[in-house]
Amino acid sequence: MRRILLHDTRSGEPVRLQPARSQPDELHVGIYACGPTVYSRIHIGNARPFVIFSLLKRFIEHDARPVTLVINITDVNDKIYDAARAQSRPSAELAAEMTDLYRADTDALGLGRPDHEPLASQKMDAIVDYIATLIDRDHAYESDGDVFFRVRSDDDYGTLSNRRLDDMDQGEGVEGAERKQDPLDFALWKAHKPGEDTSWESPWGPGRPGWHIECSAMAEDALGVGFDIHGGGADLVFPHHENEAAQTRAARGEELARIWMHNGMIQSTGEKMAKSVGNIAPLHEVIDRYGRDAVIMYLVSGHYRQPLAFSEAALEQAKANVSRIREAARRLSPGDSPHGLDELRDRFFDALAHDFNTPEALAHLNEWLREATHPMLTRKGDQHLREMLGVLGLESLLAVPSKVPTDVEKLATQRELARAERDFAAADRLRDEIVALGWEVRDGAAGFELLPL
Repeated sequence: MRRILLHDTRSGEPVRLQPARSQPDELHVGIYACGPTVYSRIHIGNARPFVIFSLLKRFIEHDARPVTLVINITDVNDKIYDAARAQSRPSAELAAEMTDLYRADTDALGLGRPDHEPLASQKMDAIVDYIATLIDRDHAYESDGDVFFRVRSDDDYGTLSNRRLDDMDQGEGVEGAERKQDPLDFALWKAHKPGEDTSWESPWGPGRPGWHIECSAMAEDALGVGFDIHGGGADLVFPHHENEAAQTRAARGEELARIWMHNGMIQSTGEKMAKSVGNIAPLHEVIDRYGRDAVIMYLVSGHYRQPLAFSEAALEQAKANVSRIREAARRLSPGDSPHGLDELRDRFFDALAHDFNTPEALAHLNEWLREATHPMLTRKGDQHLREMLGVLGLESLLAVPSKVPTDVEKLATQRELARAERDFAAADRLRDEIVALGWEVRDGAAGFELLPL
């Protein structure tokens, strides 16, 4: 097993992954990552944590350690009520539809599903019990049907986000401000309000939970307290994750997670990609345009902790990188890789073991490909490549090209004739039609070649 180091947001330093022993001879890793709030279809930015933590699971499992990955779905939230009201439809109906679309859009990434995908709406008993425990321990209080967490009752509050109490704003605006004992306190339970079409019963009256308590309850229900890795976007450090951590300390007397990992935001025109900003690129549209392999390649091209610029040029570059790897892989014979390349393969996995450094790992993979496809190397094999691409979710690049459909072959032949007649406008139009059908046409001295995108 490798010594895996991951950057912990709380300490600001790399921390060794030392999983809890769930069986006498088994070191089991638990990962919880915050999933989407399902009030609309997800965008490419929402896909980054899904991809990062799905691939982190693959890497840890490759290192012979079992992993349970939990990514929740927030289907009870103010944003869902607001979006449903604007569409004059039931909030539960909107949430269910967007949940189905979220699953379909992430299925298209081809990385499989998390081991558990809890819905907030299905964990209400656990959420209510959690809040009751906080009240019993005097860390929370009821006020006119709302329940609030006493922030100043947690001596370690602010240690995750490294913020001073007096500099904090829970982002709840003026809602419930007159019912709070302290402006810093945040909502655990919200009393039912006119215009809200869904509520649940509780000891404090009908209502619904706050966002933060939902995740504490869902994470603990799936993984227990003190699991290994809690992940999510950097925009969730405060207040969401700070509040999750505080709730668990207050209710259970220990930390929710050992390591807090946060991925950087995807940025468009220098701003975080967000529905509120209006600069989103829906995931399904990006996949349709560039293909799932290019999307995965784009998302692993930068270090997970850093912002990632979104642009057509970045996706085209990822698409070109995918084509280059696929082409190189076709020149390798199946079977064992050359022994002389073991060191480069080891460097690939060592890079991932050092804070999941995917761009450095890709650099070693590319060096491996250059060596493995060198014309002077007599023994070739793709075993190492299968291993490396599999951890990155790009094993499909090794797939044998499927049979070219007759209509695609016909379009390519027409394009070849157009090029011979120097009708380049027609050739470009025919190439676009071929791409739209999921194929790439490559020109060479011996004629054209068709490859699946």
